[in-house]
Amino acid sequence: MRVLAGLCAFSLLLPGSLLAQESFKVELDRDGKTIADMRPVFLKFESRPLPAISPAEVGRRYQRLFETSDEPEVRVDALNRLSNIRMRSGEDVGYSADQEPEIYREAIASYESILDRGSFSGRLDELLYQMAKAHALTGHTDESTERLRQLVGLYPDSPLVPESRFRIAEAEFSAGKYARAETSYQTLIKGEGGEALKSKARYMLGWSQFKQGAGAWDRAAATFLDVLDGFLPTEASLGSVAQSSVDTIDDTLRILAVMASRKQGVASLEGWLGDGVPRPWVPLVYDRLADLYAVTGEPSASVRVNRRFVQRYPDHRDNPEFLNQVVQVWRQAGKPEAARDAKADYVAAYLPDDAYKGLDRNQQRLWQQYARTLADYHYHSASERLAAKGEAVSGFARAADYYESLARRQSEAGSIWRLAGDARLQAGEDEAAINNFRTAAYQSPDYPEAADSAWAAITLYRKRVPSDSSAPSPAEALSDLSAEIDRFASTFPSDSRTAAAQADLATRWYANGDYDRAIDYAHAVTTPSGAGQKAHYSAWLVMAKVRQARQQYAEAERAWRQTLTLIDDGKVPGTTGNDRKAVVGQLAAAIYQQGQAAASAGEVSLAVAHFQRIETLAPGSEMAIRGRFDAANTLLKASEWQTAINELRRFRRDYPDHDLTSGIGEKLVYAYTESDQPVRAAEELLAMAETREDPWPFRLRAADLFHDAGDLKQRNALYVRYLDTRPRAKDADSHIRLQTMRQRLTESASHPEQWQQAMVQAELSSDWHSEETLRLSARSAMALGIREADTFASIPLTQPLARALDRKQVALEAARTYFVQAQQFGGEAVESEVLYRRAELYRQLAADLMASTVPSDLNEMEAMQYQMLLEEQAYPFEEKAIALHAKNHGRIVEHGFDPWIGRSLEVLGQMNPGRYDRSVRWMSWNSEGNDGA
Repeated sequence: MRVLAGLCAFSLLLPGSLLAQESFKVELDRDGKTIADMRPVFLKFESRPLPAISPAEVGRRYQRLFETSDEPEVRVDALNRLSNIRMRSGEDVGYSADQEPEIYREAIASYESILDRGSFSGRLDELLYQMAKAHALTGHTDESTERLRQLVGLYPDSPLVPESRFRIAEAEFSAGKYARAETSYQTLIKGEGGEALKSKARYMLGWSQFKQGAGAWDRAAATFLDVLDGFLPTEASLGSVAQSSVDTIDDTLRILAVMASRKQGVASLEGWLGDGVPRPWVPLVYDRLADLYAVTGEPSASVRVNRRFVQRYPDHRDNPEFLNQVVQVWRQAGKPEAARDAKADYVAAYLPDDAYKGLDRNQQRLWQQYARTLADYHYHSASERLAAKGEAVSGFARAADYYESLARRQSEAGSIWRLAGDARLQAGEDEAAINNFRTAAYQSPDYPEAADSAWAAITLYRKRVPSDSSAPSPAEALSDLSAEIDRFASTFPSDSRTAAAQADLATRWYANGDYDRAIDYAHAVTTPSGAGQKAHYSAWLVMAKVRQARQQYAEAERAWRQTLTLIDDGKVPGTTGNDRKAVVGQLAAAIYQQGQAAASAGEVSLAVAHFQRIETLAPGSEMAIRGRFDAANTLLKASEWQTAINELRRFRRDYPDHDLTSGIGEKLVYAYTESDQPVRAAEELLAMAETREDPWPFRLRAADLFHDAGDLKQRNALYVRYLDTRPRAKDADSHIRLQTMRQRLTESASHPEQWQQAMVQAELSSDWHSEETLRLSARSAMALGIREADTFASIPLTQPLARALDRKQVALEAARTYFVQAQQFGGEAVESEVLYRRAELYRQLAADLMASTVPSDLNEMEAMQYQMLLEEQAYPFEEKAIALHAKNHGRIVEHGFDPWIGRSLEVLGQMNPGRYDRSVRWMSWNSEGNDGA
């Protein structure tokens, strides 16, 4: 998948030659890679200058000596010397590798002969070593191992012991005795010996532990980690691995990956690694485990390993490679969506500037490639999901993020900034879209579509102002649009779109009331000859409107006429009859405004003339109709009543169905009223009432006008019709208005009783009262009571008396009720009169009883008894009358004397002369502190 720190790609499978070897295949720095490469050395060899003879010749002579001699020691010595000469000279002298097995097979007899004799001039440890080598070369592995064990046991201090232990352990490993091999390798590692040999032993120790099964894999892992520490101790060592060590390192990494994958994956690996700063080779073992999962068809596990490395070592310089490897794993596994997500992770990881700067050039190019791929993907995906608005918006926003990030890291990024702007626009993020379009337009040198990108920004600024250019726009938004168009005009002066944009700005600034800027943009359009006639037309419109807005109505009229001339001369392409009609309407408006200005200045005749000449320019137009209407109003305001009345009536005659006609009636009412023609005003109101859903407000106003004119007949007729509808008072004002109508009818009708009764009942049932309505209601109740009292007095007590008394009782109760109601309404003001009249009712009843006729069928005695009974019946009524008059008399103390109290005193003088029939002198009384009373 990748090469890290200068190492070549490692194979994932353990070589069969290592697992099934039968002979020594361990590198020996001094003696060669195998026993077959070794050269026995029995004699001490001192470093001294070689004789002036070629090593090849010397070797040939020793070789001949070995072949011709029959002495074991001579033959062994010859072999030793051949070995030493080869080592000293560095030349390939003596027997070849193919010849050596046969030569050493012959030498075994010499070795055995020397041992049997028990005498040897050299070192026996070396002899045993050479015998072990000879047995190994001839295929006698057990004999070779036995000789090595003898050497270790007999000569533990021999310098040959470390190598011998290694070969013993190797033999045990080859024989499948992995636990014994483990012990042997550990003994070698803990003892004396060179580091190179211990390094090989450490490597093989790990394999011995691995071969013992999963239970020993934690020990094996620890050993293999030590092996990697030995070969790759520093960051620098990763780039300077010896070729001879590559296979060992490769096998170590591979077996660690195999063990981890067969246990708990990356969790097991991290358990072996432990915490702390990662060693230089840690990325290699993560990478090897991830590769193993990928090759064995477990992409998810491979991805987990890569991501776990990044998670565990977030600042490691190899993280970009691990993140990219996730992309490659998913891609090779046929998982495009997962690969795309992995690309997103890669881009996100190096989105910050500091992180991106830490990437090398190739990694930065890869980042840019992934960012562009993701941006294009999300843009096209969102384009295909426009129906699902939420998803599309999200997709365009993500695309814009990627485009923007990519554009910031490319020198010629105009097209990318424009794509970013388009994506933001599709996502509904107008502000960001504007910034992107402007960057593409003004900050991307040599971008060929810069003007179009700038125009896209202008289009978005236009979205912030109303689509109707004649409507007011937010000042800030319009200022931004103006600044953008100004920048566009200065940057792209020959662009044909500028004039139309400036004409539009003129219209918009006019709508916003900034006439100076409106005129400036209008002049910018009309000054150059290259601007189109349509833009000129728009500019003239703005100029006319500005003059009109500045109340320069005459100048505005001339400007509108010039605009109209452009249309009539056919110099404005695309204009229609409706356009001409609109300009005529504006021209009429200018004239109309001159009329308004004259009216405001009090120049009535001039104003009326302006209003009326509109009809000549645009007969039957709305403006002409309004001019006629305003001419009449101007006369009305100037109090030229009759002229105004004539114009209003003429307007109503000419335009009976116009909306303005509906208000003519009120204006005529006003004019009639102000010109002292109340009856004409009332008649106008009655005519208006006939066309209204609720006519009574108008009829009642007419009734008031009839009242003012003294036309009581028409007034009363309207009152009666209204009261017949049984109106109910809704508030105090409406109650007063209704009671006033009833009072006026009471005062002017020939039979007022029904209106008096209506007043009393209305006041009794009303929730609202005023002093006036209470006073008027008290008068009506009193009048009704007096009328009932007269009826009561007029009823004679004739026989049969009971029937007459019933009639008289009803009249008495009716009169008494009205008097009580009068006092209820009038209070203190009518109490004296009420007391008097109530008392007189009872006195009248007593007198009528006494004067009633005696039944004709009674004799004289019976008649006398009957008369006595009547007196007994009349007496209580006299007493009640006296009591009420006396009560009235008693009011003098608190309320003073009034005529009704005086009349009560007169009656009391007649009914009780002993007490009341005397001269009375009224005088003031001043209470003194000690008056002798």
